[in-house]
Amino acid sequence: MSDLFIFGLFERTRKSILGYTAELTPEQRSIVPIGFNNNIHWQLGHVIVIADAIVLGFAGHASQIPAEYKTFFGPGTKPADWTTEAPAWEELLDVFAKQTQSLRETFAGQTNEPVANKENFAKAETVGNLLELNTMHESSHSGMINAMSRLVKQS
Repeated sequence: MSDLFIFGLFERTRKSILGYTAELTPEQRSIVPIGFNNNIHWQLGHVIVIADAIVLGFAGHASQIPAEYKTFFGPGTKPADWTTEAPAWEELLDVFAKQTQSLRETFAGQTNEPVANKENFAKAETVGNLLELNTMHESSHSGMINAMSRLVKQS
């Protein structure tokens, strides 16, 4: 898979997420729709945390996000369990944009490089595999964000 293709796919998925959330109010981003465990605010933070863990972590690079993000947005977390205020939406949007650019800059021309953590859960072998896995994860959450945004607009 070419760099151009995988980074294009990654960036299109992220643009979709931004499009689904662009016109939501802070209140709408905070609603946990019936049948869901999380809200749209959590979804955005989760995408950031998992991209950091999958792409940077398995490739052998240091995390680029605040450690507290994992407490709020890591696997198995949910807003109902938050005991302090989560990072602000605007902060997450800034990190999201910077992460998109940083991942492209860090891994451009390196998609065929081997991963540092060969024992990763997905058995990814190359940085390109990590980017593919991450994009698949983000596509899933993009769909959830799309559905959730439709539901919260009806509230």
